[in-house]
Amino acid sequence: MKLKSLIPLVLAEFLLSACSFIEPHAMDTDLNIQHVALAKHFEDEANELQTKIEEHKKFLNQFESQRYVYGRHANDLKAHSQEVIDLYQQAVTANRDMAEMLREANH
Repeated sequence: MKLKSLIPLVLAEFLLSACSFIEPHAMDTDLNIQHVALAKHFEDEANELQTKIEEHKKFLNQFESQRYVYGRHANDLKAHSQEVIDLYQQAVTANRDMAEMLREANH
């Protein structure tokens, strides 16, 4: 029984000792590069979502200005467009917050 519990402990010891040979500065540089790339990804995603928000705002204005074209569905379309705009705005805020957090972690 003691032998069975000893084997995982020995394997864990080998794994932990192997990690001690990794140069920490090389990992920091790689991590900084990854943080910068990930922050750029989140900013790009926020910019794409902002473009979609502008597109949906145009739809919303169209639904409001041309109610006669959409009939009684105009209110449903307006509500849907406003909900989509709100969801996209939340996503933009979350993406920009993540990008900012990664930039702060990089310094």
